[in-house]
Amino acid sequence: MSPPRDQENEYRDDSTSTAVDSDATTTNNLRHAEPYSYDDIDDLPAPPSPPSYVPSPLARLVNSVATWVKGPTPPRPYKITPFFPAIQTAPPRLLDTYLPKRKHKAWLLAAFYALWLLSFALVLRRSAFSTDIGEYGPPVMLDCTSRLWKDNNKCGLNGDDCRPFGNDTFAFRCPANCKRVEVVNPHAVGDEEVNYRPLVIGGPTEGGSGEDKIGSTIYRGDSFVCGSAIHAGLVSDKDGGCGVISRIGTQSKFPGRWAHHIASISFDSYFPLSFTFVEGSASQCKDLRWSLFAVSLTFTVLLSLFTTSPAVFFPSVFFGIFFHVALASDPPMHGDYHALVSMALGRFLPAAFCAFVMYKFSVRPTLAGLTAQFEKTILWLGGCWVGALNNYTFDKIPIQRLTPHDIQQQPGAIPALIIIVLSLFFIALGQAYALRVEGRLPRYLVIYGIMSSCILAMVAVPQMNVRIHHYILALLLIPGTSMQNRPSLLFQGILVGLFINGIARWGFDSILQTPQELRQDAHIGTLLPEILPPIIHNVMDSSFSLMPNITFEWKLPLPQKYDAVSVLVNDVERFRAYSDEGKTSFTWVRQDIKLPEYFRFAYMNGHFTGDYTKAGKWTAEGAWQHMKPGAG
Repeated sequence: MSPPRDQENEYRDDSTSTAVDSDATTTNNLRHAEPYSYDDIDDLPAPPSPPSYVPSPLARLVNSVATWVKGPTPPRPYKITPFFPAIQTAPPRLLDTYLPKRKHKAWLLAAFYALWLLSFALVLRRSAFSTDIGEYGPPVMLDCTSRLWKDNNKCGLNGDDCRPFGNDTFAFRCPANCKRVEVVNPHAVGDEEVNYRPLVIGGPTEGGSGEDKIGSTIYRGDSFVCGSAIHAGLVSDKDGGCGVISRIGTQSKFPGRWAHHIASISFDSYFPLSFTFVEGSASQCKDLRWSLFAVSLTFTVLLSLFTTSPAVFFPSVFFGIFFHVALASDPPMHGDYHALVSMALGRFLPAAFCAFVMYKFSVRPTLAGLTAQFEKTILWLGGCWVGALNNYTFDKIPIQRLTPHDIQQQPGAIPALIIIVLSLFFIALGQAYALRVEGRLPRYLVIYGIMSSCILAMVAVPQMNVRIHHYILALLLIPGTSMQNRPSLLFQGILVGLFINGIARWGFDSILQTPQELRQDAHIGTLLPEILPPIIHNVMDSSFSLMPNITFEWKLPLPQKYDAVSVLVNDVERFRAYSDEGKTSFTWVRQDIKLPEYFRFAYMNGHFTGDYTKAGKWTAEGAWQHMKPGAG
């Protein structure tokens, strides 16, 4: 009688597969698991033979390619033979020795889950909930992009919608890892456009050192609060922290300084809303995400080493890492932790369904019968953590959004994209060869052909853009890892981690998005106002309360679809004229003769505001520098 097919044609994933020592053989016999059957997913027909009317040379070529694609006969499924099998199988054997019965293991697993949950909850409570900070009360939870001022004219005329400007203090709390958060669309600061850097405008004044005197710092109101707090030395980038912010009204000459690994931006004029930090207000509250990571990593590693069943291992790891990302390492924007827990639970339920599909068709074939416990832990679980901690790993790649505009504008994006594409290409070649060895390449070519056709069809949808998010990339690529070899362990773990991070952090964003959703606060591409050369009066007479002034004029009627003109002075809306008012000019009186002032103009349609022009500069000496072409 011939040996069973799965034993005769088993393909070992190492050079020692033909000479497995007696310990490995004994271990495999003791811990034998039924090999996973691919019949439920690999029942697609093989490619048909070329028709008779196809020329013979072409037919032979097609037959040769089809024969090669079908792979060896019979197929050779991959099976990992562990290095040092006696060591790698020791944890499960130890468990079998002391807890031989199934019900004992079930009770141990339940106790393990309870201890994991208790440890995580205790550290999370200490990390998430802060006590009052003196007389200032409980801190307000901010995220890394929180600001006191909105862009362009979103604070209303004279900034009234963003009051109070001064005489106001409140306690706040910043998460960890805010140092690297940058603006990804051009942001105007006077006549300078800031992009791909932290939005921190100002810093320590000339009288302060910046390192020790936190109270000597001033920041413009549209700065990132948490980035400014790191720059001032109030909170730590690694641990976050709490403090007290004080609005101090109009300030001028915001200095640009390098401090605590952040280069702030200078602004040489005035701004109505500025803030500083109260000295001595730094609280001991910390973002304990690294302590929580130690807890989660410890329990997932123990589970991986002592568990051989994929049905226990995968759901446990998926659940634990999902809530670790959602509540600790990369939580979405939230006002308080109760809202965050609600958001995490809402995203988990549909994610769990996706996880079941991934498990049935990809994860189970990879992990079934695997006895290499340490290799599984290092490759699969380690890869999963690398993907789940995307904000510390892949997020450092200089590609914020995979759009043509961002790739052209962001420094380092093009080389990074080339490296990524080449890496994915060679990885795909390796996985395709492995699928061919197992005789499954034709079926997967059909599957990926269908996926590619669907994506191309979506690309053709008018007025929409295809955006491949974290979780979509994982769902697309993970079927190609459904085999038991070492590269597949690593790649599959990374993809599962990316899926977890994408859903826990951002949710199920659509694969089709409108240009407005992708653009966010970037330039719209609307028509820009044509402003005539200004009329400048630099005469100052204090006896008649006469100050230097500048007058701008434009022509009526306004272009079609527009009914108003908006004017920003030093990035604050100071004037808004509607066409039915008949106004064709705007006069501005200089506020401080020692400081320059910056002017930008935009058309409006009702409450909708188009792009603003680049800034024109009225220098302190009274000269006018006209706006450069383009939006600013």
